[in-house]
Amino acid sequence: MHIGVLTGGGDCPGLNAVIRAVTASLINDAGARVTGIERGFLGLIERKSRPLDLASVAGIVNLGGTILGTHNRADPFHYFGAGGADMSSQVIAYIRELGIDALVAIGGDGTMAIAHRIASLGVPVVGVPKTIDNDLMHTERSFGFDSAVAVVAEAIGRLETTASSHGRVMIVETMGRYAGWIALEAGLAGGADVILIPEIPYDVEAIAALCRKRETAPGYTIICVAEGARPAGGQLTVAALLADSPDPVRLGGVGHVLREKLQPQLTSEVRTTLLGHVQRGGSPTAFDRVLATRFGHYAAQRVARGEFGGMVALQAAQCTSVPLEMVAGKTRTVPLDHPLLDAARALGVSLGH
Repeated sequence: MHIGVLTGGGDCPGLNAVIRAVTASLINDAGARVTGIERGFLGLIERKSRPLDLASVAGIVNLGGTILGTHNRADPFHYFGAGGADMSSQVIAYIRELGIDALVAIGGDGTMAIAHRIASLGVPVVGVPKTIDNDLMHTERSFGFDSAVAVVAEAIGRLETTASSHGRVMIVETMGRYAGWIALEAGLAGGADVILIPEIPYDVEAIAALCRKRETAPGYTIICVAEGARPAGGQLTVAALLADSPDPVRLGGVGHVLREKLQPQLTSEVRTTLLGHVQRGGSPTAFDRVLATRFGHYAAQRVARGEFGGMVALQAAQCTSVPLEMVAGKTRTVPLDHPLLDAARALGVSLGH
């Protein structure tokens, strides 16, 4: 048995733990040969791969990023390097040339969408869910999310000390795309006073009124805002449009827009911190290392059993599998009746209205 492994989309903590678990499990339990595809699907297009053995994955469980590299715009069905041409036939030919029997694709919704299309061309595929945004359908958790939440929560704590010292309003902008999971969990963990998520449009006047009230006591306000948050009746804040990307809309900058709206209405100085890719970097938390290891081992088990066409998922705290077509190109947002929203309101945290 010869298995290919790739990491697609954005990097995040925990990818190396999956690579390690998939590789070691397949070698030790199934006697398989494993090949790493470099830089995600780009490696299949540009014919770049290398063998993976036990030595090559030793000591990587605690490393951030991915030893295989990744790429978030390399869609074989619409390749940016060839004017948007369909390179899928060349990709399939390279897979056959390598003698790969099945592919383990580790990534987010875009990676799962591509993996599903490749599977439809006859390549057996198992998907593993990766995203700091925690927005993949039918899985309670994706690895990388816990690490990102830890980074944001720590940043909020650090910003609170300077906010209280200067009597400021501090806005912290998180990633998350169209889902508010990072902002919601990190905001609660960090003790934010206002949490703004895409699922609940916010009212600038209501936020300003809260900040004015807090100018007297305790004298400062912490606002955690997801990059996909928008004002009621308003639009998303778009940082860039990428015509050659599977995800052509790049969000970002809502924190600065909010600061410009709030500052004229407040006596306190308003500052914005855009955390950006700091949320993706560094070592994974212990939780993410364990989750990534569980996912990688379960993916290897499915490969060994010949069970393909699905993505590993966490449901009721147990590993299972869901069909790729149920995940591909879909987004799991925060339900409006989620218990964490109820908890936030009970704690007196404003959700922007």
